[in-house]
Amino acid sequence: MESRRVVYFAWMTVMVIAGQSTIWSQELPSKSDGKQSPLLGRAPVVRFAGESFRGELPKLTEDEARLAKTLRKSVEVLATDIGERNLREYDNLKTAASWLEKMLGVAGYQVERHTYKVDGRECSNLIVERLGKKRPDEITLVGAHYDSAPGTPGANDNGSGTAALLELATRFAKSEPAGTLRFVFFVNEEPPYFQTASMGSLVYARRCKERKENLTAVLSLETIGYYSDEEGSQKYPPPLGAVFPKAGNFIGFVGNVDSGPLVHRVLTSFRKHAQFPSEATSLPAVIQGVGWSDQWSFWEFQYQGVMISDTATFRYPHYHLSTDTPDKLDYERMARVVAGLEKVIKELANPPEPAEDREPGKLQKLIPPSKLVPKKSRD
Repeated sequence: MESRRVVYFAWMTVMVIAGQSTIWSQELPSKSDGKQSPLLGRAPVVRFAGESFRGELPKLTEDEARLAKTLRKSVEVLATDIGERNLREYDNLKTAASWLEKMLGVAGYQVERHTYKVDGRECSNLIVERLGKKRPDEITLVGAHYDSAPGTPGANDNGSGTAALLELATRFAKSEPAGTLRFVFFVNEEPPYFQTASMGSLVYARRCKERKENLTAVLSLETIGYYSDEEGSQKYPPPLGAVFPKAGNFIGFVGNVDSGPLVHRVLTSFRKHAQFPSEATSLPAVIQGVGWSDQWSFWEFQYQGVMISDTATFRYPHYHLSTDTPDKLDYERMARVVAGLEKVIKELANPPEPAEDREPGKLQKLIPPSKLVPKKSRD
């Protein structure tokens, strides 16, 4: 813990010395390694450059309206019909896993149960995927934990992320992406297993590393259902409050320093496709809140990962309380976020083809052969 404090205050010192122009707001190209910091390697990005959506939200599309109803129904199943779901309420945890497995089966998937034991009891991560048609070894992974904290029904944390992941998986069930698209429902994210050897995503991330899997992007959906336009409704760990909005009406994208390029790609794609407020940051993982979800597990094995969140405890007044019930969530705004994420995921799983991967002769078909010969040679 002492070493983390040292790193944190060292980072603060760098920020003060460097000034706002180099640290507060920095644009990272998607393939950039970032600027170098003498203390932290790649430089942290407190707030990514670019314009967030502002103003009145547009009318919901028909698809978004249907999506809002579907998300509400799923959250109600998890938080009301099933309720608290963790190893303390083991039967409920198993019921939640079985329900998710059934719903994924209805969508057309064959579900893999990645099962391991904690205190003699079986716990399962649930995995479904669409194998890539062109680059199957390049994997985009989207995940959310389906357990809830002790003493809470977990509507927002993390019924909202689980419901969103279920809907996204369903929407991609018949797709044929260029790269492999994988959806994983993680177990045991909440205390007392958080950031321990029994955390479901850590067990799974270790397996990915042992198999030498190429996870090109990891997205973690974590508490995405609560929004407020009230000034002062949004809080932050210091010193972020100086540069971010005071109203909690946006969706956040959070990565560690090494994940800065992925944060940039995801934010850029979301802002292109969604008319909804968004903010993003790339910070040292020791900063309070930065590593508070399943993306942390993948950072431990050098994968780039981004948490997508309404910022949880920094906004949501019912965080880890028995009052975290389905009636507290804003399903229409949640639907807008999920609809935008669908487009982001599609882009991540279908990146532009590198020139060397194009079919032989394709360029010649687009450009007349005579145009490819230098003018002097033609003369």
